[in-house]
Amino acid sequence: MPDKINSNYDANSLKALKGLEPVREHPGMYIGPTDERGLHTLVREVIDNSIDEALAGYCDKIEVTITEDGSCCVKDNGRGIPTGINEEEGISGVELALTNLNAGGKFGGGNKAGGYKISSGLHGVGVSCVNALSDTLTAEVCQNGHRFFQRYHCGIPEEPLKVIGDTDETGTSICFHPDATMFETVDFNYETLKTLLRELSYLNKGLTLTLTDLRGGTVRTDTFCYAGGVVHFIEDINSGKNTLFASPVYFEYNEGDDKFLEVAIQYNDGYTEQIFPFSNNIRQPDGGTHLEGFKAALTKVINDAGHRLNILKENDKLSGEDVREGITAVVSVKIADAQYESQTKAKLCSTYVRGFVQKAVTEKFGTYLEEHPAETKELILRCITAQRARDAARLAREETRRKGVLESTKLPGKLADCSDKRPELCEIYLVEGDSAGGTAKQGRDRRFQAILPLRGKILNVEKVRINRVLENEEIKAMITAFGCGIQDNFDESKLRYDRIIIMTDADVDGSHIRILLLTFFFRYMRPLVENGHVYAAQPPLYKVSAKGMDDLYLYDDKALQDFRDTHQGVKFELQRYKGLGEMNKEQLWETTMDPAKRTLVRINVADAVEADRMFGILMGEQPELRRQFIEENAKLVEELDV
Repeated sequence: MPDKINSNYDANSLKALKGLEPVREHPGMYIGPTDERGLHTLVREVIDNSIDEALAGYCDKIEVTITEDGSCCVKDNGRGIPTGINEEEGISGVELALTNLNAGGKFGGGNKAGGYKISSGLHGVGVSCVNALSDTLTAEVCQNGHRFFQRYHCGIPEEPLKVIGDTDETGTSICFHPDATMFETVDFNYETLKTLLRELSYLNKGLTLTLTDLRGGTVRTDTFCYAGGVVHFIEDINSGKNTLFASPVYFEYNEGDDKFLEVAIQYNDGYTEQIFPFSNNIRQPDGGTHLEGFKAALTKVINDAGHRLNILKENDKLSGEDVREGITAVVSVKIADAQYESQTKAKLCSTYVRGFVQKAVTEKFGTYLEEHPAETKELILRCITAQRARDAARLAREETRRKGVLESTKLPGKLADCSDKRPELCEIYLVEGDSAGGTAKQGRDRRFQAILPLRGKILNVEKVRINRVLENEEIKAMITAFGCGIQDNFDESKLRYDRIIIMTDADVDGSHIRILLLTFFFRYMRPLVENGHVYAAQPPLYKVSAKGMDDLYLYDDKALQDFRDTHQGVKFELQRYKGLGEMNKEQLWETTMDPAKRTLVRINVADAVEADRMFGILMGEQPELRRQFIEENAKLVEELDV
C-alpha cells in the first residue's frame, strides 16, 4: 500500500480548468504532438473552417500567408463568422467561436439555420484551440457592410469585437502567431503547407487556394485550382507511368444532400496498390468503411465482367489482391456526422458508408466496364497475370520462409550486431561496401551500434515482383537483420533496432544506393519510414588542416566557401573525401557515428503522393523522365563526381 502523504483531500483539492485553460494545460490532448506536426495542425484547423464554407457553397477562394514575423494568416471569401451577439452567451459569435471549445456551426448537423451538414476539422474545437495556443491572434470579419476586428492574447480577448471600417466584401481572416512556449518549433514549413493546399484543391474542384511566404525578404507563392479535382490527383500520381486507361475513370454519386462520393480510378504497369481514402477532406491512412466498400465492389464488378466476357471460367475467381495490382484510386466521401476510430481520424467507422460506397462503385464502375469492352478485356487479362504472378510469389515466400529468411532467428553472417538487446536503444548502420563496413565495425560503439555492410547496389524493387525481390542476397540480409518482416507480414513490434541509418559515400553512386534502399523501404516496409525509423548519415566532404588549429570537417561546398571567406590568407591543406573507406576508424566515429557530434537526416513521408511520383520517375521504366528530371535539376548540383 502507498504511504498516506496527505490526508487533507477535500473539494478544495480539485482544480477546474475554465475556458481554454485545458488546451494550454494539455495541448497534446487536442492537437496531438507539439512538434512540427502539431504546429501545422493549427493551420489545418483554421483552413478547415474556410473549407466548410466552400462545402456549403459560399466560398471559392482561400489565401494562406506566412508573414514576415512568422505569423500565419488564413483568409477566405465566405460569409464570415457571425458577428452578432449570441443571446445565450452574451458575446459576439466571433468571440464565442474563438473562446469556446464546444461552439461552432458544425453542431446540430445543419438542423439549425446556417449550420453545416458536412464539415472537416475538430467539430468545433479547432479554431478555439488555435487561439489558445497562440501568443497573438487577430480575427477580421467582413459582413453586413462592415469590417469587424478583435485581438487575442493566449486565447483571451483584449477587447470586444469592434467595427473598424466599411466594406462590400464578405469573409473571414484569422492571423495567429503560435506560442513558442507551447511548441518545439514555431517555424512554418512552406513545403508542408504547399502539400496540404495542393491536396485540398484536388478534393474540392474549382476551389482556389493560394500560399504565400513573405519571410526572408523574398516572396514565394503557389496557387492551386483543379477544375478536374481528383482526376488531376490521379494524373499527377501516375505521371511518368504507363497507364491502362488513357485517362482516369471518374464518377460521382450522391444520396440526398448529406452523402456524396467522388471516385477516380486508373491502372498503371507497376505492381503497387495505391488507394487514397478521404472523408470530408481528411485522409484516412488506416482506411475504414469507405475503403472496405470500394474494395468489395471493385472485386465483384471485375469478376462479373470477366465471366460476362467469357475470359474467366465459371468457377474461376480473381482475389481482391489480383484486381488491385497496379491500381491508383481516390475514394472521397463527404458525409454528415462522420464517426472515426480516434481523434486523429485515421480510420472512418461510419457503418452506413460501406454500403453506400459499395452500391455506388458497383453501379458506376460496372457500367463503365460494360461500355468499354476493349479496356475491360485488357484489365481482366492483366488481373489474371497478376494472379499467376502472385501464386509464384507465394511459392517464393514459402520457399524463402522454409529457408528461414523471413522468420529465422539466425542473423546474417556479415552482420556485426550490438551487445544491447533493447531495440529502443539500438541502431543499425547500412554501410556501402566491405571496406567502409570494416572501418565502421572498428570505430563503432559495440554496445548499441550494429553494422551491416552491403555489397554493391541492391535490386531496384520498383521494376520487379516480390519473388525476384526475395532472391536478392542483400535484401534478404536486411530482412533477417531487422526482424520485422515485409508487406503483409510486417510487424513493427519485432523491429530489432529503433534507428536504421543509411551510410553511403557522398557521391553519385552513394546517392544511387541510398535511393535504391529507400525505394525498398517505401514499397515493402513503409511503416519504417512513416514512423521515423529511417535515417541518412551525413559524412563530411572535406577535411581542412592548418598549422595551429585542429582539423576541421566540412559537410558541403557552402561550408567550404564560408571557411575560405573567414580565413583569408590562412594556408591550409584540403582533403576531399571520395568515399567512407578513406577515413580511419577514429575519423569515421568522430564525424559520422558519434551521437554527440554526428548529423543524421530523418527520412519521412510528409507527402506520400509526391514521394511515390518521384520513385516512379527515378526508379521506373521510362529513362526519358529521369533524363528530364536531371536536366531540370542540374543547376542544383554544384559539383558532380563521375
